[in-house]
Amino acid sequence: MNVAERLVEILEENGITHIFGIPGEQIMPMYKALSSSDIKHVLTRHEQAAAHAADAFTRTSDTVGVCMTTAGPGALNLVMAVSSAYKDNIPMLILTGDNELAKRNENMFQSTPLKDIFSNITYENYSPLNGSEAIFAMKAALYGLKNNPKGPIHINLSKDVLLSEDFLDIDLCYLCESDMSSLDAAQELILKSKKPLFVLGAGAISQAENIKTLAETYGIPVTTTFNARGIISEDEDINLGLVGIRSTPRAKKAIDESDCIIALGSIASERTFPEIDEDRFIHVNINKDVLKGKYQIQGDVEEVIMTLEFKKVDWIGELLEIDNTVHVEGTDDDLKPQAVIKRIFEAFPDDIFVSDAGSHTTFEMLLYNAKYPNHLLFPGASAPMGYGLPAGIGAATATDKRIIVFNGDGGFQMNLQELATLRNNNLNVIVFILNNSELGIIRQWQEDFYDMDSYQTDLANPDFLKLAASYGIDAVQIDNLTDLKDFLKNDLKGPLVVEIKVNKENIPLPN
Repeated sequence: MNVAERLVEILEENGITHIFGIPGEQIMPMYKALSSSDIKHVLTRHEQAAAHAADAFTRTSDTVGVCMTTAGPGALNLVMAVSSAYKDNIPMLILTGDNELAKRNENMFQSTPLKDIFSNITYENYSPLNGSEAIFAMKAALYGLKNNPKGPIHINLSKDVLLSEDFLDIDLCYLCESDMSSLDAAQELILKSKKPLFVLGAGAISQAENIKTLAETYGIPVTTTFNARGIISEDEDINLGLVGIRSTPRAKKAIDESDCIIALGSIASERTFPEIDEDRFIHVNINKDVLKGKYQIQGDVEEVIMTLEFKKVDWIGELLEIDNTVHVEGTDDDLKPQAVIKRIFEAFPDDIFVSDAGSHTTFEMLLYNAKYPNHLLFPGASAPMGYGLPAGIGAATATDKRIIVFNGDGGFQMNLQELATLRNNNLNVIVFILNNSELGIIRQWQEDFYDMDSYQTDLANPDFLKLAASYGIDAVQIDNLTDLKDFLKNDLKGPLVVEIKVNKENIPLPN
């Protein structure tokens, strides 16, 4: 048995079911081992798409998303998508091939300093020098991704290391970091608080039921970051809605008036907390690098909330008196993007949505009513165009639910080659292309903030119906709201592309 074969065995032992990627020379030993395993390989058409798919697979499954590519250009094509997952703290495994150890630092064909390149966009970054180190790296990475999920982990594997049969299969002894030194002080703040508030991030999703029980038992209202929407249904009174620059009215009032903000599993970025009053901010996260405020607790959310004591409070009533409606103008106007998006949300109440980046994303966030976590996927901290289609593929691979992808015409063309992956795997993904023939949000920025005419934002688009047909995918075009309503009454299944000719429309800016 060589190292590559043992690495694939370890992946199987850890419940890995799918790998997204593209084979190449330096990673070929892994592909040979993979070809006789039970792990399914999903062949994408671009490495960036493989990483986006692995990102969405992690978000919608109970296991870790994995992507794998070869050296040089293959690995470099992963960088943008891996950095996006890093910004959103998505735990996923990145495997790259490399030239033989002796040639790594020479100016050889496809030699690139991959460990250095990935060092700033991954939380762990291994470049093993022998078979034993490669085995340890794989075991440590998978343990960390499951038990200490900070974000992406990268392992760079030289071809000669993969082919080696000289290795020790070392037992792994690896403990999660924690720092509970601020727990007692946080406990004191909670017990004297009259207006405590939970702010939930994606790191708290696994504790949805426990947090809901605490919130309802003690009357502590809940707000969420974007990636945690639906952790408690937004139909529940206890959930005040989204915090941050697109905050709901109740959530904004609660943030302003709370004397004890308990942030669980969130990053606390500037888009969520433009300002932080450190004296009332308790921050719990397994990743010490994102902690902010006076009361920083590095640890597992479940362990912390089960350790802390809470008391009954009575302040949610005054918050519920506030009208929490987020008003969006134009939702009934023919072919405005917000009118289209509203109808699509209404037609698929229980499906999983994936959003690309673009002006349409703002309307989606404002109009979406989240009932379940991880049912509206979007890489919020980096917001790359081109995420939608490959992420839809990753989500559809992870779940048997129907996946609805929102794409602008600009973002769609950044990874449109993945229509081949969609067709070849016959996935239940419906792609809605909101076509306004422009890079709309860039045009708005030019006009509103730079006092300039639109420049290099108009798009001369292909015929999207013929394009889809060339990949063997059914497609329709809709150019009025009435036809859209009638179309959405059908029992729709993917693969399907729906082009909707929408009006050019500015997004509403945050207050």
